[in-house]
Amino acid sequence: MLAVGDNRKHGGNGGYDDLPSEHYSWDSAVPNHGKPAVGDVIAVWDKKSLLGTSVIEGIETGEDTKKVFTCPNPVCGKSDFQPRKTLSPKYVCLKCGHKFDDPVAGTRDVVTYRSRHAAAWVDMPGVLTGDELRELCDKPKTQHSIRSMRWERLRDAIAATGAPTTIDIADSAQRAISGGHKRVAVRARVGQAAFRLQLLKTQGESCAFTGPQPAAVLEAAHLYSYADTGEHHDSGGLLLRRDIHRLFDLGLIAVDPRTTRLDVAGQLARYPLYASLHGTEPALRIRPKHWPWLKAHWALHRES
Repeated sequence: MLAVGDNRKHGGNGGYDDLPSEHYSWDSAVPNHGKPAVGDVIAVWDKKSLLGTSVIEGIETGEDTKKVFTCPNPVCGKSDFQPRKTLSPKYVCLKCGHKFDDPVAGTRDVVTYRSRHAAAWVDMPGVLTGDELRELCDKPKTQHSIRSMRWERLRDAIAATGAPTTIDIADSAQRAISGGHKRVAVRARVGQAAFRLQLLKTQGESCAFTGPQPAAVLEAAHLYSYADTGEHHDSGGLLLRRDIHRLFDLGLIAVDPRTTRLDVAGQLARYPLYASLHGTEPALRIRPKHWPWLKAHWALHRES
């Protein structure tokens, strides 16, 4: 998925509200607009290099009237044009070669799409160049902003660089979603701020798994599927340090209901900070009201 922000080369539309680490927006005017699906691994780039990878947690759809700009040549009318840096007129049409200062403005009714992929996002700026990414695509010469590639090929290419980053998170998130968990935890939720404040009052400035932490790094972890119920449960939340929260959401850290101790997935064994948590008691005494949610989390990520 191409995210170029204000540096968009073509002038055919007004742009999109992309925030690469959290969401990506497109509409039905974009080729391949119907191809991305929940559970897909995505690679976001800016033409020059890779920005990061993630897994689509959900796709929100809607309707909108989109501003479009086209070539004023009456025999053309295409939107495939770009600005000229120093020459005048300002624009040149890549289809018919017509040069002009003012494109024709119009509107078009479209279906809008917005992916959610914050939970599994891993920053990978510059790990692969734009040319390397193009060659990994199923059709290397395509100019579409959404294009297909095989995750296995991208995964191997990232690993071959030896860059200090992890590609295991995408694999874990993809398995969880494709295994029936249709949504992983969503970072931005209605009422999230109030829910966090309530947990700070009741649990204090402490991560439930690792102990005292500054409030600035503590997040409200939902132990239930908020996206399905649409409401907050007072008994369904714990404060977790930001990195621990993310690993919990992905099932890489869980609480074993048989031993009441933390269980750290084997793929984190090479990270001493997390490996040292395996087999330890949570810093916060787990209350009876939390266990139904923790048992469900364990069943999803350990028993399935």
